[in-house]
Amino acid sequence: MTAKIKKTIEVSSKRSPVVVVLGHVDHGKSSLLESIKDFKIISKESGGITQHIGAYEVDVGNPPSPKTSEGQRKITFLDTPGHEAFSAMRLRGAGVADIALLVVDAAQSVQPQTKEAIMAIKKAEIPMIVVLNKIDLPTANPEKIKGELVKIGVVVESMGGQIPSVEVSAKEKTGINELLEIILLVADLQNLESDTQSPAEGLVIESYMEALKGPVATIIVEKGILNKKDIIATDLALAKIKSLEDFLGKPIESAYPSQPVIVLGFESVPTVGEKFKSYKSIEEARAKIKREQPKRGLNVSVLEAAPEKKVSNIILRGDCFGSLEAIEGMLKNLPQDKVNLRILKSEVGDINESDGKLAEMSKAQIIGFRVKIDAGVLKFLKADEQKKVRIKTFDVIYELIQEVRNSMEKSLEAEITRKEVGKLKTLLVFWAEKNRQIVGGKITEGEFKKGLKLDVLRNEEKIGTGKIINLQRDKKDVDLLKKGDEAGILFEGNVKIEKGDILVAHIEERKKGEL
Repeated sequence: MTAKIKKTIEVSSKRSPVVVVLGHVDHGKSSLLESIKDFKIISKESGGITQHIGAYEVDVGNPPSPKTSEGQRKITFLDTPGHEAFSAMRLRGAGVADIALLVVDAAQSVQPQTKEAIMAIKKAEIPMIVVLNKIDLPTANPEKIKGELVKIGVVVESMGGQIPSVEVSAKEKTGINELLEIILLVADLQNLESDTQSPAEGLVIESYMEALKGPVATIIVEKGILNKKDIIATDLALAKIKSLEDFLGKPIESAYPSQPVIVLGFESVPTVGEKFKSYKSIEEARAKIKREQPKRGLNVSVLEAAPEKKVSNIILRGDCFGSLEAIEGMLKNLPQDKVNLRILKSEVGDINESDGKLAEMSKAQIIGFRVKIDAGVLKFLKADEQKKVRIKTFDVIYELIQEVRNSMEKSLEAEITRKEVGKLKTLLVFWAEKNRQIVGGKITEGEFKKGLKLDVLRNEEKIGTGKIINLQRDKKDVDLLKKGDEAGILFEGNVKIEKGDILVAHIEERKKGEL
């Protein structure tokens, strides 16, 4: 073997695939990961967001290649908070993943979030594998799901397309080995390689502030080898690495391409989706960092309310930047034709007194995701019972979104709709006194009930209104009469009814405002 060939092998080596798991909130993404790794993430999926780590590595036997530093073939699973966060990472120029798993519940149907996930995968231009989960349920119908997917441009191999599909049961742990084999097969077709001799580079996939540890980030190495005590920097944050941990929290000395690793040592919390590079010195790294960190939040068109629209102000608090990014992405998609949603503040950490003061001043609602409420803010609110500040915390992302939607809708006035239910042609007027009359007639349309409101039409023009006080047939009280029946009505209203007038019965429904 020549020196040139040997050098090529050393510089370019095969790496493990990075797989992103996307799909509808309750179609079993987290339970699928649990089955794959036999490692409990959470007992119940909460809006697609699991732990701070955000990525997991699993061993898949010992085939000859590709090999990691430990000699075993591995797959890295990226568990993003959803397609919004996945898309946001891509917008920053991040490659994020090599393969996408689209998880669909075989016992349900394709959902709007399934379609949104498909769009995100197609924009990323990475191979897709369709995973039909919950195949153990008696109502599972994988062929129906495949047909629905065809209608939205996802044609699996069994339907004549190019996209692999696999039927699994995360609960029963069936089909998992087949899924892993398909992932490795798709990865082999991509011939995934990485330069291990160049300075380390990679991607921040999760970040947060921890009270005792300070800024914490989960990163995936894309090329090079990252070592403890290395100096790395994103566009906005710098770190002299104090410690490296694998996804289980075990200390390690080095991280290789495609490997997720927890990094301690950042001076400030980096932003999810940022790319990092390693540098020879702190001075060199600091020279690359931008001086002003941009404010986080929604785009200007959402933040600036049109003067003729109502405004709903909220303050967001989340457990980590990945959570906030996903939440903001979903809030941005709420309809704002009638009400403008304005996020005044969006930060990581527990709800505190400054949040309470801002909420009181701006009449905003405080929304927390997997955070606590500091005693200080509760004391601040209790000190003056006139302070009306609403604070709600959530563990499930979609429940949070629904709460914000409900708050926006409550600011809208209720809509009153009128529905005609019956018509009667007046044939006789028996008696009249003050604002009451007894009239007889025949119901020509629909039905009449006691208590219904009436419009009085004469020559096709409305001349007055009233209501049915009592309803009779053959001089006997009844509650309901229908088309073709002759009726006697005790009418109360603001007009004197004459023979030939048409009485139109109707109901009014009060419907809450909708976005």
